[in-house]
Amino acid sequence: MDMDELKILAAEQRCELTAARQVDSDFDFAFQLQLQEAIAVSLSLQPSTSTAPPTPSPQPTLPQPDDGILKFADVQSSELLQLEREIDDRKFSELEFRKMRDDLQRRIHDHHVAQEILRMPEDEWQNNGDNFELPFGEGTSKSEEKEPFRVYFKGLVEDFEAKAFFGGIGVAICDSRDELLFEMRKPFYGSAMSRQCIEFKALIEGLNAAMALDLKRVVFFCDYFPIFQFVTGRWSAKQRKVAALRNQVALLQKKFSFCQPSLVARNEIKFAFKLAREAMTTQIKKVAESAASVNVYETCAICFEDTNIGQIFSVDDCRHRYCVSCMKQHVEVKLLHGIVPKCPHADCNSDLKLDSCSNFLTPKLIDIMKQRIEEASIPVTEKVYCPYPKCSALTSKSEVLEYTKGSFLGAERLGIRKCTKCNGLFCVNCKVPWHYGISCNEYRRRNPNPPEDVKLKTLAATNLWRQCVKCNHMIELAAGCYHMTCRCGYEFCYTCGAPWKDKKATCSCKLWDEDYILDSDDEVDDDEDYDYDTDFDDYYELL
Repeated sequence: MDMDELKILAAEQRCELTAARQVDSDFDFAFQLQLQEAIAVSLSLQPSTSTAPPTPSPQPTLPQPDDGILKFADVQSSELLQLEREIDDRKFSELEFRKMRDDLQRRIHDHHVAQEILRMPEDEWQNNGDNFELPFGEGTSKSEEKEPFRVYFKGLVEDFEAKAFFGGIGVAICDSRDELLFEMRKPFYGSAMSRQCIEFKALIEGLNAAMALDLKRVVFFCDYFPIFQFVTGRWSAKQRKVAALRNQVALLQKKFSFCQPSLVARNEIKFAFKLAREAMTTQIKKVAESAASVNVYETCAICFEDTNIGQIFSVDDCRHRYCVSCMKQHVEVKLLHGIVPKCPHADCNSDLKLDSCSNFLTPKLIDIMKQRIEEASIPVTEKVYCPYPKCSALTSKSEVLEYTKGSFLGAERLGIRKCTKCNGLFCVNCKVPWHYGISCNEYRRRNPNPPEDVKLKTLAATNLWRQCVKCNHMIELAAGCYHMTCRCGYEFCYTCGAPWKDKKATCSCKLWDEDYILDSDDEVDDDEDYDYDTDFDDYYELL
């Protein structure tokens, strides 16, 4: 039954209800008249006991009709009116979404036409440009299938003076060029809700909006690590609410031809963060600060929360300021991706100092950041690793050469090096433990395929790993697209190894693989009070 039929049925029921009320009112009126006539006749037939004129008897009080039916009818009429209003609102919402969907298809078509024109050779454009046309509807679906749309979402919660719960949801849908197509802000108010639940609700709202816009291929970006682990199947949800919401997301994902999650830093979804914050602040009226209050607040440029100035982090070199919570999440994600964290401000390349970040990082993250900074400080061509498996220390070629010169004469000519950590001897040219008594050429002739290299290449081929051509570091694709960024900064295609230049591929390989299945073996047991942030450190330990 469609909305029009439902509205017609509701109107018919309301008319029938009005007629029934009128009939019931007529019956009550007739009953009262008959009762009054019967009482009057009964009084006129009574014998008189005195010659005095009879004292008029008081008019008997007529029983009031039972108004239960009338009240029931009023309630039903009110419910039918509310249903009709809801039907009208839903039709209006569907009409607006239809307009947005048509506008989106038009924009996709225009972009496709622009691409066709750009691909046309100059001489062909000069000869046939005036006759070029691509009617709306031709090629639109093909262009839509090439690149997925981007869904940004964020859910925020806040306990206001421990008396009420406030929440807000923000959703932003963009095309592959990150141009905004749709935005939504939705407030939540009521009983307390965990952060996992409100984040899941925001994701569900975003996927529903994408379905309403008739989008078939989407990538949804999340900045909250537990949600990413849940939706990829790496963690299993034991809490009933979280499990129900996770199952709802899984059902929605199946309705798309392509639906993939991506873990990003918080500043990359700050637009959705702003929408969620605006939705929540519409419910909260600012309480005037007392005159004696000495607290000073500053608004974070990422989460848009008014944060006590004592919880604001200032980047040492550029002095950009963000709240500690956002900075902690930003550093964690960058370290997870093998990158030395920098200032999250757009186009700012200021490095974050370890001493400053150690105030909000765990000891494990501090060690990882030390390692990342050390790796980044050594140029790629200068990096050398100790070949002994129990050591594998990283150092620079110049440093290890100076360390070796004190023990061996002619070390630079021979290629012998002494590890600065384990003092083991190795060949810097062959990158193997030192081959006594033979030259590098003779060693390579005797060992054209070292067992370690054969094992590594076999393992890489089995697990579909890719080796960075710049630093020879092995990389495994865990999730996401085939655009890879090595920890040395080199960008390349995971499929063929071709380099990326200026954020663009130099090959024709596809960017996404719909049949790629995420590994779901790493599950975590969680209970009602599970600390997901603590487990984030354990995840780093696996890397």
